[in-house]
Amino acid sequence: MKVAIIGASGYTGGELFRLLTGHNRVSVTCATSRQLAGKPVTTTHPHLTGFTDLVYTNPDINSLDVDIAFLAVPHTAAMQYTKDLIDRGIKTIDLSADYRLPQPLYEETYGVVHSNFFSAPYGIPELHRKEIQGSSFVANPGCFPTGATLAAAPLAREAHTIIYDSKTGVSGAGDNPSETTHYPNVGDNFVAYKMTSHRHLAEMRQELLSLGSKATCYFTPHLLPVNRGILTTAHILLNSPITQDEAERIYQDYYRNEYFIRYQRPTLHAVRGSNFCDIMIEVSEDRVVAVSAIDNLVKGASGQAIQNMNIICGFPENEGLAIPGMLP
Repeated sequence: MKVAIIGASGYTGGELFRLLTGHNRVSVTCATSRQLAGKPVTTTHPHLTGFTDLVYTNPDINSLDVDIAFLAVPHTAAMQYTKDLIDRGIKTIDLSADYRLPQPLYEETYGVVHSNFFSAPYGIPELHRKEIQGSSFVANPGCFPTGATLAAAPLAREAHTIIYDSKTGVSGAGDNPSETTHYPNVGDNFVAYKMTSHRHLAEMRQELLSLGSKATCYFTPHLLPVNRGILTTAHILLNSPITQDEAERIYQDYYRNEYFIRYQRPTLHAVRGSNFCDIMIEVSEDRVVAVSAIDNLVKGASGQAIQNMNIICGFPENEGLAIPGMLP
């Protein structure tokens, strides 16, 4: 099947390319970029030299001859493409935030009017596989909500409060240079930001509700001086005490058949470059500390998008993604 990556020049576009080179059932035949049209894809993704000879284009969507499209564009940009893609029957995975939240909550969270809203499955496959299977459009989740929600999901219904504390690599800010990502401001440093107001909190709360949880939810992100990865510590405060053995049994049963969830000590190195989410828990009476590790560009973005593509196309779920992390 033929694939288009719309907005292919950024980090998530590069990761889609990298991972899809190992996918046996699809090939990338179109990579779009308004600013770089006419230039080789390897101009911005030199690691793909020898794997693609595509040139960036800026086509009219109605001229796309593909079966699948990945929207790797910022929020508010994706909604400009979706109607044409859907009308043409192109299976679409949207990596932006435009369809992750109900319209009123999206407009409140992002401060913009949504011009082309419709409901779409929220693409954490481990939690929403049935909805994804029957769809031709999937809203790929944010990176922070992916690691956080997977850490807390097995015990979410038993909790009255959940506090997410996440540390992320700099690539989560995208490839546009800024004061925040300037090396002297990041290296040998560690900072909290948007301590009570990060936009991804809305997705986290939405997912707890979808799991049947009434827990109050809080979230604070921190910026680590590393390129990739998110380590999330979820403090899950339960309505009643639980033992370590009981909690571990709940987690292992919940994720027993999930290829991309591993119960082991989470480290960024072990998941870097992979689509795995590593989780481990420790219990203190009515408090469970669940720690998860993901690669923010893979399980937190492009890898999960490919996992969603595999589901809606009926491919093996781990096709193109059965690769280990990069240690050290």
